Amino acid sequence: MAGETTGVAIADAALAGKAAPFAERLVADQVASKLASQDATLWGPEAESEASIRLSWTTLHKSSRPLIGEIEALRTDLRSEGVDRVVLAGMGGSSLAPEVIAATEGVALTVLDTTDPGQVADALAGDLERTVIVVSSKSGGTVETDSHRRIFAKAFADAGIDAARRIVVVTDPGSPFAELSEKEGYRKVFLADPNVGGRYSALTAFGLVPAGLAGADIARLLDQAASVAEALAADSTDNPAVQLAAAWAAAHEDGAEKVVIADTGSGIKGFADWAEQLIAESTGKQGTGLLPVAVEGPDSPGFADAKADATPVAVGPAEGAAKISVTGPLGAQMLLWEFATALVGRLLGINPFDQPDVEAAKKAARSLLDNPDALKGGEEPSTVDGAVQVFGSAGVATDGKLADILRAFFDSAPETGYLAVQAYLDRLDDASTALLRGEIAKRTGRQTTFGWGPRFLHSTGQYHKGGHQNGVFLQITGAVEQDLDVPDRPYTLGVLQHAQALGDGQVLAEHGRPVLRLHLTDRAAGLAELVRAVQEAGE
Repeated sequence: MAGETTGVAIADAALAGKAAPFAERLVADQVASKLASQDATLWGPEAESEASIRLSWTTLHKSSRPLIGEIEALRTDLRSEGVDRVVLAGMGGSSLAPEVIAATEGVALTVLDTTDPGQVADALAGDLERTVIVVSSKSGGTVETDSHRRIFAKAFADAGIDAARRIVVVTDPGSPFAELSEKEGYRKVFLADPNVGGRYSALTAFGLVPAGLAGADIARLLDQAASVAEALAADSTDNPAVQLAAAWAAAHEDGAEKVVIADTGSGIKGFADWAEQLIAESTGKQGTGLLPVAVEGPDSPGFADAKADATPVAVGPAEGAAKISVTGPLGAQMLLWEFATALVGRLLGINPFDQPDVEAAKKAARSLLDNPDALKGGEEPSTVDGAVQVFGSAGVATDGKLADILRAFFDSAPETGYLAVQAYLDRLDDASTALLRGEIAKRTGRQTTFGWGPRFLHSTGQYHKGGHQNGVFLQITGAVEQDLDVPDRPYTLGVLQHAQALGDGQVLAEHGRPVLRLHLTDRAAGLAELVRAVQEAGE
């Protein structure tokens, strides 16, 4: 359970044997100790300039301590004013860690990492009199987060609430957002360590402020990380990060480029969603990398029946098909997985701190927003089956019944490739969409990932374009019943969501990847039809 000793166990003897030389190489090169001392040369000359400003995460268990008192003081002040509902507006590294921390601690945190108008409207419908919104962005330029800030500021003002008193900001020192926050007089601005990239920022202000304001014990979280820091810095084959990185590298060399992650009773809630961004965005580039596949449990398709192209990893005790198990409390596991990811980057020969392909989808979406006609044009579906409209990239078959279209699409994925389901929907009201992952994996026998759009664009989006090019992509979009205006912007949330789906699909197609988009003209009816079609396609 959550209080157990932190460690890594390789249950598969063959994998342990193949991992040993990789571990010995890391120890001989003193990579762990050099990483702990923030040596930027570990990933080669091309990565050095980026690495030199991205390694402060190795000591956050110490440097983040002053935040404990600051966060508690603000929380006490807010509670004294009757403000006890915390909403977080943030994407990727700004939302995934605090969501895991809050869920594991059992405290309420409303996370907005979406452009779905329905989901944002639900958050707005909460008691604004009791609400504070934490707006987290390194620069402030993240379009989703900026939209949320504008929408909530207007909602507060319309309700007669001083918006500035209800907005708390987490950003980098000297950022445009820091300047804007000063100008607007926002309640509190927390300046995060600028020498930490988003996916390594769990123990910075980005992870700690929202979770701490919601009531999580962040001092304990930092203590957990501190408890394993010395072991992670050791040049020893007993170092759990060395063991994990070596096992991943050995499996990858053997053709298992997917890492399937299931919880086996760790007590941690949603860890795989956080690890997904860390691993995919750090390693998925230059045509290589590890694809994390977050699954529902150790009995789930993809884990229990994993083939040679995937390594099942248990978060918690070894169970079922797990070849590797990682145990320990949340703070310790976060630091361990960060170390292991940086170490495997060296073994794979990539820079684990850049994300060269993430910006492409953002640019495509911005281009569509600047050209509304392009959003409307070319929107004639190839096929309409009930409440589902079918669109496909070049070479994707889109004629006939939905089940037949899906069958052909699934079959187009290489046997050792993967299927990615990308749902640009409401992850609360349309939550059942996530069940498609297991259904598709079970019926196709292929590794299948599931991501909520646009949230996954800040996570696995890098791997899809930069990693192993053997994926096929099923996009699901849906009709918007009631849209939301973005104040002082020429688009609505619904238009932004649509542009993000089309933009990412366009970039994937330019990479030669098959993209099938299914648009639900009625979300509930369309989803039911889609589930039936998936079941039929697998028969």
